[in-house]
Amino acid sequence: MKLVIQNARVILRDRILDNAAVVCDGGRITAVLGEGDGVVPSTDGKRIDLGGRYLSPGFIDIHVHGGLGADFMDGSQEAIELSCSAHLQHGVTTLFPTTTTASDEQILRTIDAVKGARETPTGKWPLPRIEGIHLYGPYFATEKSGCHNKEACRVPMPAEFERYFQTGLIRIATCAAELEGSGAFYRAARDRGCLVTCGHSNSSWSEMEQAFESGMRHVDHFWCAMSSVQSVRARLGTPMQGSMLEFVLGTPEMSTEVIADGWHLSPELLRFAWRMKGVDRLCLVSDCNRALDMPPGRYLFGDAEDGGWILSDGMVGRGLDGGLASSVVALDNMVRHMHTAVGVPLVDAVRMASLTPAERTGIAEEVGEIAAGKRADFVVLTNQLQVDQVLVGGKIALTN
Repeated sequence: MKLVIQNARVILRDRILDNAAVVCDGGRITAVLGEGDGVVPSTDGKRIDLGGRYLSPGFIDIHVHGGLGADFMDGSQEAIELSCSAHLQHGVTTLFPTTTTASDEQILRTIDAVKGARETPTGKWPLPRIEGIHLYGPYFATEKSGCHNKEACRVPMPAEFERYFQTGLIRIATCAAELEGSGAFYRAARDRGCLVTCGHSNSSWSEMEQAFESGMRHVDHFWCAMSSVQSVRARLGTPMQGSMLEFVLGTPEMSTEVIADGWHLSPELLRFAWRMKGVDRLCLVSDCNRALDMPPGRYLFGDAEDGGWILSDGMVGRGLDGGLASSVVALDNMVRHMHTAVGVPLVDAVRMASLTPAERTGIAEEVGEIAAGKRADFVVLTNQLQVDQVLVGGKIALTN
C-alpha cells in the first residue's frame, strides 16, 4: 500500500527536516522530501498530515523483560505477545525479548513461546517486530545478580548453551567475563552473529580483555550490576586493576547502554556516558519489567518458579531490600528524559533508541532510521515527545 506522511518534522540520523514528507510503498520508505526537494507526490493510497508533529524512526529495545503484568519468562505465547504489545504503545517497533536467570527448562520454554509469537501470532494485540531473543542470564556472577535469582546463576556449559543457539533465535548473548567457560560461550555467540555482551559481572580489565579477544563487544546497563576498581580489588587483591567501566571507556570498539529513567542514573552520569562513548556506541534501553503500565504494587521479576519480588511505585522498581531493581517505564520515557532533563539533542536521543541498537545488533540495513529503502516503522511524537501514533511496515498499529 502506498503511503505519504506530510507536514512532518522528520528526525533523521543527524538532523531534523522541517515541513518534510516521507513517501512509502509496500511497507518500505521510497523517498524523504524536505523543503525544496520537489512536490509531494499524489497517491491513491493513504495520506497522513502530521500538522508539524515529529516523525521518528521506530524505537528498538535490546534489553526488556516485560510489561502490562506479563514477563517474557512466564513462558507462554500470550505473555510474550502481551509484553510486546505493551512496548508498542510506547513507540517500540522492534524488540528483543530478554530472559532472566532461570532453569534450562524455563529458558527453553520461553524460547519456544517467542518462536510462536514470531511465526504464528494470535492476533489479539498489535505487535512490534520480534527480531530475536536476548539471552540474558543465567550466566551471571552471583554477587552481581541484582534482582535476578542468585540460585539460578551458573557457569556456561556448552551442552546447555548450544541448545539455545541451535534454535536460531538468540541474537544478543550475555555472560559475565570472569566465569569459567565464558570464552567458549562468547566464541559460540560470535560465530552465530550475536551481539556478544558482558553483564552482571565483577570482571577485571584483564578478564574483559580476554573476553574481547573472544568476541565480546558490549556491556549491559552501564554502572548497574557491574564491577568497579574497588570491587575488583576486593576480589583479586592488590595491585588495583581496571574494571569493566575503564575497559569500556578505554576501548573504542566497545559499546554499552544506559537506563535513562531518571532513577537509575543521574543526569551528569548520563551526559558523561553520552560524551565519552558517543551516539554510535551508546544505546538507550528500558530494562523494563511486568510493572510497566500497571498500578504501584508488588510484582514478580522473572517466572513464577524462580523469580523474585520487586516493588514498583510507578516510577522505578526496587528490590524488597530497597535497592534499585528493573525499570518500570518504556523507551519513550528514556528518550524524553535524555532530551529534556539531560540536555542531549533530540536527534542524538532518538538515534540512541533506534539506529545505534540497530547497528549493534546487525539489523541496520532494515530498520533504525528514516531513509529510502528502510522499513516504514515510525513513531509520531507530539511537541512534548509523547507517543501519538505508531506505524509498523507502513500500517498504523496504534493511535493514542
